Amino acid sequence: MTALNVKKGDRVVVLAGKDKGKKGEVISASPKEQRVIVQGVNLVKRHTRPSATNQGGIVEKEASIHVSNVAHEDPKDGKPTRIGHKILEDGRKVRIARRSGEVIDR
Repeated sequence: MTALNVKKGDRVVVLAGKDKGKKGEVISASPKEQRVIVQGVNLVKRHTRPSATNQGGIVEKEASIHVSNVAHEDPKDGKPTRIGHKILEDGRKVRIARRSGEVIDR
């Protein structure tokens, strides 16, 4: 199992599949399955039974997408970029965009 470069809250661009080119925020990441759920991407229809909290019917929700099919969005120009790591002067290790050198971590 390898660690993911993508974390919850990251802005990503979809590289492959029916939603190619779409951008969104990572809602959840599961490193064990190597999959992420991106807001507004890979929408599927689920037929849900009514319960106490929801009324049921056909609900559209996001399905997971493999992490190899997404890339980080460059903070400068919004295009897909690879990720690098850098240690700052204060000792923090941060992720940087290879395309522009911008720091991705908040």
